[in-house]
Amino acid sequence: MQKMKFVTRAAVVATMALGLMASAAKADPVKIRIGWIAAPGQLVAIMFDPPGVAKHKGVTYDWEPIHFQASPNQITSLASGDIDIATLGFSSVTLAIENAGIKDLKIFADEFQNGADGYFSTRYSVLKDSPIKTIEDLKGKVVATNGYGSGVHILMVGGLVKHGLTDKKDYTTIEVSFANMRSVLTEHKADLITNTLPFAMSPQMQEVTRTLFTANEGFGASDLSFFTARKGFLDKNKAAVTDLLEDYVRTIQWYMDPANHKAAVDIVAKFFKQPPENFDSWLFTKNDWHRNLDAVPDLDVLQSNLENTTKLGFLKTDLKIKDYADLSLVKEAAARVK
Repeated sequence: MQKMKFVTRAAVVATMALGLMASAAKADPVKIRIGWIAAPGQLVAIMFDPPGVAKHKGVTYDWEPIHFQASPNQITSLASGDIDIATLGFSSVTLAIENAGIKDLKIFADEFQNGADGYFSTRYSVLKDSPIKTIEDLKGKVVATNGYGSGVHILMVGGLVKHGLTDKKDYTTIEVSFANMRSVLTEHKADLITNTLPFAMSPQMQEVTRTLFTANEGFGASDLSFFTARKGFLDKNKAAVTDLLEDYVRTIQWYMDPANHKAAVDIVAKFFKQPPENFDSWLFTKNDWHRNLDAVPDLDVLQSNLENTTKLGFLKTDLKIKDYADLSLVKEAAARVK
């Protein structure tokens, strides 16, 4: 009788253990909320549109893209816990660390770089028939940027300073949305505009503009967008974030594969509700931003960007960016894909 009771109890324990294991296996995926600002440079909104790339989505994680107008809004939401991942660039990461006090911020994956390895570099353009032939000719003129202290504004200032021009003293800066740059130039409200993707590739823009210089003039390559999160979130959700990054690396490699070009263009065209021919000649080619195929940030480039930004007076604190990076998850994810 005692033996039968023991066997019965053992069976009950085993059944309970199996039930717990099954319950754990059916645990809800981790919800990961990711902020983004501008597509298709940032792939967040279309990360998992390519067929077959998202092997872990809905299994170990669920993803929610959340659109923001500007980086400061993302930083506020990251600080308050309303998003889990913020897509920042060299000009905004220091705002998160120093101004918002997110001292546990970690850079953990890359999105895109400006002007790296012969890929697209933001253009600073004048009218085709403008008498402005050199950067020095901008003295006394009006230049347009999307926002004071933005990444592309700092890159523009770097090019102007290299040629001896100082803001307010030698030229006037106005703020204009990217969508309105062309009209501001053609209406002679500005003599130089910030001409970046996707606007730079439109036939209407190319018809009336001439590139005076590019962002590489003052900085060389620059990291305009990368993934950041708080250390606590990454530590708590290491497995789910690594799975998301594995799917993301697969996404980047799919988009950048020339064999998928037509399908990739169709995805982006559908997202923007525009004809594919608006993207076909440049999207995911050398005429587009540079993307590391393993989504690994170049911390040396980023450190150089911060040092140049400090020299220009936009930063007061020298940060060692490697203290705010953790590339272990993305490297593990990339190794899985190979």
